[in-house]
Formats: sequence, structure tokens, C-alpha cells
Amino acid sequence: MMISKVVGSVVATQKDEKLENLKLLVLEVHDQNGKAAGSYVVAVDSVGAGLGDMVLYATGSSARQTTLTDGRPCDAVTMAIVDSWDLGGDNVYEKWKDV
Repeated sequence: MMISKVVGSVVATQKDEKLENLKLLVLEVHDQNGKAAGSYVVAVDSVGAGLGDMVLYATGSSARQTTLTDGRPCDAVTMAIVDSWDLGGDNVYEKWKDV
């Protein structure tokens, strides 16, 4: 699993029927320190993530292991919305810090 931030969504009116009714998100990949890594991925949303949420996502065959994506042609899926994380005892991210 990797960490990313939801920065947008993708709308595709014509797609494989197995992708019907799936929300597609644009994720900005982040490193373990919470810094943007400069790359993006489109992922199926399996957890109800929204704009600005930090999420964990999986790619490859692991992306087809959720109930929502089982047997569907996807290569990336959000698997969790991150509330917080720390690294070496230091808090890197806290979802509710600025609220």
C-alpha cells in the first residue's frame, strides 16, 4: 500500500461495463514524510474518499482484492482513509489538526 492525497476525480461516460457505477479518483502520490512525490494515479474508490483526503491505495493484482473491485479491470484502488500517521515517533499527518 502507498499513501496519496485525493486531488480530483475522473468522469468517463464510456467505459467497460465492469467499471459502471465506480467512482474514479485522481491521487497525488506522497512519500512517507507527507511530501508530494510528483506522480499521480487514477484509482477506483472503495472507501468513500473525498477531495483533500489522504488515503492508502494498492495497485496491481492487490487492487482487485476488495469486495467492490473483485473481478473488475482496475489497477489501483483506495483501501483506507488515513486519520493520522507518524514516523519515528514524529507526527507526519493528522486529519483533524486544522479543522
